[in-house]
Amino acid sequence: MEATVKVEQDVQLQTKKKHPPGLYLLFFTEMWERFSYYGMRAILVLYLTKSLISGGLGMNETLALSIYGFFTGAVYFTPLIGGYLSDRFLGRRLAITLGGVTMALGNLVLFANQSKPAFYIGLALLIIGNGFFKPNISTLVGELYPMNDSRKDAAFTIFYMGINIGAFFSPLVVGFLAEDYFKTTVNGVEHFGFKFGFLAAAIGMIIGQLLFNLLGNKFLGDIGKKPVGVSQDTISAAEKKKPLTKAEKSRIKVIFILTFFVIFFMAGFEQAGSSLTLYTDKFIDRTVFGWTVPTSWFQSLNPLFIVIFAPILSVLWVKLSKSKRGDLPTPAKMATGMILLGLGFAVLVPALLQTGTDASSAVKANMIFMVLTYFLHTIGELCLQPVGLSMVSKLAPVKLASLLMGVWLAGSGFANILAGQLASTTESLGYFEVFILIGGATIFLGLVLLGLSRKLVKMSAE
Repeated sequence: MEATVKVEQDVQLQTKKKHPPGLYLLFFTEMWERFSYYGMRAILVLYLTKSLISGGLGMNETLALSIYGFFTGAVYFTPLIGGYLSDRFLGRRLAITLGGVTMALGNLVLFANQSKPAFYIGLALLIIGNGFFKPNISTLVGELYPMNDSRKDAAFTIFYMGINIGAFFSPLVVGFLAEDYFKTTVNGVEHFGFKFGFLAAAIGMIIGQLLFNLLGNKFLGDIGKKPVGVSQDTISAAEKKKPLTKAEKSRIKVIFILTFFVIFFMAGFEQAGSSLTLYTDKFIDRTVFGWTVPTSWFQSLNPLFIVIFAPILSVLWVKLSKSKRGDLPTPAKMATGMILLGLGFAVLVPALLQTGTDASSAVKANMIFMVLTYFLHTIGELCLQPVGLSMVSKLAPVKLASLLMGVWLAGSGFANILAGQLASTTESLGYFEVFILIGGATIFLGLVLLGLSRKLVKMSAE
């Protein structure tokens, strides 16, 4: 009885207590890291494809888009290595610092020298740094709270807002510097200030690291300083050796099936920084009252729509769960996300028919087409990604939880590489054909997943 009363008192105390100040330190650290990453990503393809005289590297689109896909794919694979090293040897705090400093150096290399060797060195540093930073910062958020603290969900919501605030402002700032403020025109030839965009990304990373290291001891204490190691593994040796049950095997199959569909969703979604960026640059009328909107600014639409519509969808799922029919099953939500992604590409068909695919054409499409595309893609993302992560955490057996989450993230890694290969075909096949192919395929696969929904729900419950 006394134990029950104590638990109730602890819960009441948790609900009244404010979030620890360490949460807001991690919020700003992550915000600046995302500012750095999304700012660099926003101008990467433009930097690669613009001519040397215009401040770029003068690569052909096929190679540039393949490199972009490899880069965005690699940032999902290296955290598997970085997470292992931080767990066993480094500790989360040191790993975050190593990652942040390495990424800052990567952007500084891109700023200091605009050559292909310097580019590849800078990109390698960014990939390595991300591997140390990405898997550890969010884990620290969880470690700020006791195991069953009722404030945890709210804490991750606050933290997630930091990600999207950084992702929203970075294309605006970095894009403005690279495509407007430092752009010069001499004898009709435009020269873009991409290197200053990379410098801004580096400064953002440095600010985040200064905050993290100067205030870490005060607001985080000893959290994350020591490696977790194997001694704190909560699963007993006997539990690890126990064979999987039929129900667990069935749930694992569901995770792999849904990961397969997600690969195709993400391959289409990640066109944002590659083929959609190039199409926007060449074929969208970006003039507003005589001023040209930087191409990279369009990548701020996704985080803006997330901030606006994520709370609305959260309320919708709760209301559906309380209705007579109940909430939509996870596979149905994910199928809806895939169909919305395909419709986003379908929106561009009238624009493509209007502009054609000749970059020298004077005909430009209204930017509302691109805004609608990003809107539908974002709503699709909100229907798929959050519920997918939740699904993995619920269905994965405890002893395989980390491995299966790694499988889910690796799926996004493969998707990004596939996205780069798809985008690289726009030069040979054309934007119309590639967008129709991606849009049609994701709608078709979304309908297939919708048809499989009941079967997958049954397999999850077995």
